[in-house]
Amino acid sequence: MEEAGDTAGPEAKYGADCTSLWPSTANRQPLTVCFANRLGALVPLKIAVLKETRPHERRVAMVPAVADKLMKLGAEIHIQSGAGDAVKLAAAAFKDVAFAADAIALVRDADVVLTVQPPDIAIVDAMKEGAILVSFVYAHKEPELTKRLRDRKITCFAMELVPRITRAQAMDALSSQAALAGYYAALLGATNLARILPMMTTAVGSIRPAKALVMGLGVAGLQALATARRLGAMTEGYDVRPETKEQAESLGAKFVDTGVDARGAGGYARELTDEEKDRIAAVVTKHIQAADIIITTAAIPGRPAPKLISKAQVDGMKAGSVIVDLAAEGGGNCEYTQPGESVQIGQVTVLGPLNVPSMLGEHASELYAKNQYNLLELIIKDKAIALDWNDEIIAKTALTHAGEIKNEAARKAIEGA
Repeated sequence: MEEAGDTAGPEAKYGADCTSLWPSTANRQPLTVCFANRLGALVPLKIAVLKETRPHERRVAMVPAVADKLMKLGAEIHIQSGAGDAVKLAAAAFKDVAFAADAIALVRDADVVLTVQPPDIAIVDAMKEGAILVSFVYAHKEPELTKRLRDRKITCFAMELVPRITRAQAMDALSSQAALAGYYAALLGATNLARILPMMTTAVGSIRPAKALVMGLGVAGLQALATARRLGAMTEGYDVRPETKEQAESLGAKFVDTGVDARGAGGYARELTDEEKDRIAAVVTKHIQAADIIITTAAIPGRPAPKLISKAQVDGMKAGSVIVDLAAEGGGNCEYTQPGESVQIGQVTVLGPLNVPSMLGEHASELYAKNQYNLLELIIKDKAIALDWNDEIIAKTALTHAGEIKNEAARKAIEGA
């Protein structure tokens, strides 16, 4: 408390920061309250960005342009040393950002923790109760981590759960990363093919263009079609969702129509019946066996990837042809796919690449960081965390909060409720 007879104003004794909190001599508060308020006004929101530790992961959850924007929202950015090394992003590229080597110490007092891949359980254990984690999680693959997030009362926003609605497009990390994967899949196919993609006329005659078939026309598939077309290939697209026909044709590709409509919930295809599989195979087989490059992209969240190409179909393919299976992480769309490996089946090469967006780490990091920033804009208001659970994006992206698993599918899978 003040000493008796002390009439000096707080701004003279303790600086201008106390003035607005303690505007007049008649309305002074105890000094302890003033200091607490003053400290509260000066301590910004702390965002910690971790270095990725999982094998073959090159991305980082922060880039300089996004760090600048977050600081304008009132955040203080702390990054683990070496987080950007895999994409040649030096610490010197960041301004007014703190770097620290110890991940545990970094997250201990952080309000928000940003990663690409799910963090280690030790990181979650070190986070303070009520802190926020923003990351890809895939709860069905990470049940123990999800339980720990629940038990530690961490609010986790899982980037794979961002709803596919118009307002959330700028936060849709699945789509931004899938676009890069589709682009790179066409390049992988081209570089593993023992021929060129475009038509070429030479003094000794013309070379016909290669044929590229893309199976699964989501974001990745459409980008693969567009890239193969730009490289000069003749392109065909196939999907069990008839509405993708117009999209494929707008990219100059021919649509393979099987007459089967397998539209499912959330913009994904549903599982096919045995009868539908037979009808599709009767039509698609001839296109598979005429293709030089096939790129498959079909995936169903939380389930094994559907099989689109049988062993018998591969056995009938042209010598030298290549399959790039972007669904390898889910077991693959081709029956011969070996996740993470390139296998030779007769004269056909089957590629099962994993974490393809990470192969384009620089741009993948940039897009991912922007996706996270757009989500954080909904969460950070007036330089503080403000969660509006009436907001569909916040409600549906939340995996855990206040000791509960909020996502229904994850809760049923993990708690059996």
